[in-house]
Amino acid sequence: MRTLLSRCAIGLACIAPMQAHADNWLASIAQYRSDIIYQSIQQMTMVAIAGGLAIVVAVPLGVYLSRESVKHARVGQAVLQTLNMGQAVPKLALLALAMSVLGIGHWPSIFALWVATLLPIVLNTLEGLRAVPRALIEAATGMGMTPRQVLLRVELPNALYVIFAGIRTALAITVGTAPLAFLVGGGGLGELIFTGIDMNDFSMLLAGAIPTAALAVLTDVLVGQMQAHLVSRGVTPQR
Repeated sequence: MRTLLSRCAIGLACIAPMQAHADNWLASIAQYRSDIIYQSIQQMTMVAIAGGLAIVVAVPLGVYLSRESVKHARVGQAVLQTLNMGQAVPKLALLALAMSVLGIGHWPSIFALWVATLLPIVLNTLEGLRAVPRALIEAATGMGMTPRQVLLRVELPNALYVIFAGIRTALAITVGTAPLAFLVGGGGLGELIFTGIDMNDFSMLLAGAIPTAALAVLTDVLVGQMQAHLVSRGVTPQR
């Protein structure tokens, strides 16, 4: 009994300083509350614009690349190679290239984030459509559906789960990449992160890093909820 009590006392003695240290961190981070809110809105606005534009471009592009007439054509391979090159370029270098053309501010940041978001959505759209069972397409064609009707009523609904998976991945990566926009005058939570690094201010660094991580998780959860409500139960693997 005495041994148990002594161990509990030692545990409490270790936890108390850790709790005090955590409280100090939270108090230090809280002083940047207004900056966190303002910069989070800046960052998520850029992510929303870049992500929305990427979805508008990438989903039709993935559909186009999935067509039989394009699948093995040179143009299809050229488009995929171009997207792969855009993904392979480091995000910081991509921002620098965008800044050299578009100047300093939000637009080079949005352009770089848009390029970084494209590939996962295109690839998931392409693979999702390729994975649709051929028997379903043949049955729909045999019922008299036009190619457009087959695409909208059979292929896309069956590929929607995989497409959403690509969107979730792309947007989460984009939220995590968005703080780099500060380096080209785009604003966002990178202002707290990089200023904290420069000034060796750990609390300022955490004030930018923790909300960025939380926003990435929140984005993934929200898109996941959209996926759960919009994708038919019959084509959802978990159901």
